Amino acid sequence: QGSHWTGTRSNPLLSLHSSKFVSKRTACLIATGPSPAATEEPEMDLPKEIFLKDYKKPDYLFDTVDLEFQLGDEKTMVTSKIAVSPGNEGNSSPLTLHGCDLKLLSIKINGTELKSDKYTVDPRHLTILTPPAGVFNMEIVTEIYPQLNTSLEGLYRSTGNFCTQCEAEGFRKITYFQDRPDVMAKYTCRIEGDKTLYPVLLSNGNLIEQGDLEGGKHYALWEDPFKKPCYLFALVAGQLECREDSFVTCSGRKVTLRIWTPA
Repeated sequence: QGSHWTGTRSNPLLSLHSSKFVSKRTACLIATGPSPAATEEPEMDLPKEIFLKDYKKPDYLFDTVDLEFQLGDEKTMVTSKIAVSPGNEGNSSPLTLHGCDLKLLSIKINGTELKSDKYTVDPRHLTILTPPAGVFNMEIVTEIYPQLNTSLEGLYRSTGNFCTQCEAEGFRKITYFQDRPDVMAKYTCRIEGDKTLYPVLLSNGNLIEQGDLEGGKHYALWEDPFKKPCYLFALVAGQLECREDSFVTCSGRKVTLRIWTPA
């Protein structure tokens, strides 16, 4: 149940997933192989010390996050639908979202597309100037380029597979978001991709639906039933195979174990 995701330069991507098939749960361990070497180190901001005394609770909370990925060789479209609630009653502050290397295609609040004078965008932030009072729904569509991403953060391509590394602040390279560990939400993730190139589509939590689409594509829908920060989000898609076994817990529950790796 739940998921855990870690990554380093020497051991780039290992993830643990739980999936629900009929009455079983499945745990998946994925090793994707070596990561691409970055040709240039991106310019980094100088480290900034953050002290506990300066901590401030987020002005807005995210209750649910529904993600949709349309994986492509040249570009990937990411749609995020977020249920937003105020962190404090009567809050009317601007909603500032983190973002890096993103192309913003559209943003909607409660189904209505925002006009350009209602928000600002800079290389690191998207700010909604006057969010609605109370609970509201926000939909953001972005375009990203995983095949060009050599930062080992966000969504990138490695040996032909799509991989993510979101710890500590990589999620902001996938979509605009409050990329901080105290924003906890329940996630769903729908992944669409070419069935031949990416026959395995994995994300956090339980696999609740999958099927074929037109044009040789297919999809998988994952649901993580437990709240988590965005740095624990994980996605892997590609040519992978699994070894399978099972385990019976102390309570008598049978758990299916799958370890996914390149062939």
